[in-house]
Amino acid sequence: MAQAKQGDTVKVHYTGTLDDGTVFDTSADREPLEFTIGGGQVIPGFDIAVLDMALGDIKITVIPAEEAYGLHSEDLVTEVDRERFPADMELEIGQQLQVGLADDQQAIVMVVDMSDTAVTLDANHPLAGQELTFEIELVEIL
Repeated sequence: MAQAKQGDTVKVHYTGTLDDGTVFDTSADREPLEFTIGGGQVIPGFDIAVLDMALGDIKITVIPAEEAYGLHSEDLVTEVDRERFPADMELEIGQQLQVGLADDQQAIVMVVDMSDTAVTLDANHPLAGQELTFEIELVEIL
């Protein structure tokens, strides 16, 4: 039976969970995820997990943070003066904001702390620093 290899386009169903069992993403109620192995479309550990799977295989794999969304970096956490935000802007901890960067790029940041004078923003991916568990079923090799 054919096995998935580097460069193959595949379709998988998956469920991703955190250490405490919380499901953070699943394809259960939608079309399978289609991607090319090694094409940079999924986290590196997911690519590695699908390699050598055969059609119909189901695998449970634990992906360390380094092969998922990376380690949490304090360099991506910054404190900004509250006055840099519009006075009427309602901010809440956990709120995501889109901010402009110096090179005309955009970044998504999360409000992680606030005071009357400052807002702390975190540009790390929300799953950075976390080990992720995936149940993966290979449903098609294109």
